[in-house]
Amino acid sequence: MATKKEAKSNADKSTRGYHMGSVDTVISVDDVNKQAQAIAQNVTVADLDALVDGDPFLKIDNLIAGYGKMEILHDISLRVGKGQSLCLIGPNGAGKSTILHSIFGFTRIFSGAITTHKDGGNQDITALSSNDKLKNAGIAYILQDKSVFPGMTVEENLWMGGFLMDKPALAKQAAERIFDKYPRLAARRKHLAKVLSGGERRLLEISRALVMDPDVLLVDEPSIGLEPRFIDMVFEILDELQNVDGKTIVMVEQNAKKGLEFADIGYVLVSGELAIAGKGDDLLKNDDVGRLFLGG
Repeated sequence: MATKKEAKSNADKSTRGYHMGSVDTVISVDDVNKQAQAIAQNVTVADLDALVDGDPFLKIDNLIAGYGKMEILHDISLRVGKGQSLCLIGPNGAGKSTILHSIFGFTRIFSGAITTHKDGGNQDITALSSNDKLKNAGIAYILQDKSVFPGMTVEENLWMGGFLMDKPALAKQAAERIFDKYPRLAARRKHLAKVLSGGERRLLEISRALVMDPDVLLVDEPSIGLEPRFIDMVFEILDELQNVDGKTIVMVEQNAKKGLEFADIGYVLVSGELAIAGKGDDLLKNDDVGRLFLGG
């Protein structure tokens, strides 16, 4: 019979790694941070530009941002092209969601710039409010799970997605276009959102962001809390939005393997700084990234 010490040792060896996959020993977030910092590369703006197809459609330059007086992001730059997808991975507290928050106007910007390339010119959107970014800059933010209004119907949730439109009738017209696109939602249009499955709720969250017909989708943890079958469904929807509808997607994904398999570009963040950048496929093949974030 195994001793308590032996049992603990065996349990440690079977512990899951960071986010997914099995490893021989437990890796704490602190250890991941230290090891990730050790493999960090000197990523230049030229390196980021080289990963973009054509001109950057969404661009961040030397961003320092955070909450209140606390700086979370330290001199971050970012590039993604029109109709491309970018996935941000890294340990907890690396600043991944803070990048999305900064793009959408939820953080304090200490310095740096956020711009979009639209209608033949660059638009500085750094200081725009979230409402202005949604209505005028074509940027929508899809929150993590549980952002639907559970006491409203599916239809009413979609109408809420058009709250910035000039007339309620325009939001209703946009909702009908969404129902034409996603018959699964149309079949549940009069159902309360609280009775939907996890996958249907995520579809509703994505669809509500589409009511304003944005150019850029900021997607925060699309797979969180979902069963595997629904995760595949959600990524198929995002793939269609990118490759058929031409949406630009910037994503934070805790399932690093799934995120990098989906995305054209991948960034590894550590302690509010950009540590590694490359094509999604190349990061999947990177031994250090695999060891720390992919369970391999």
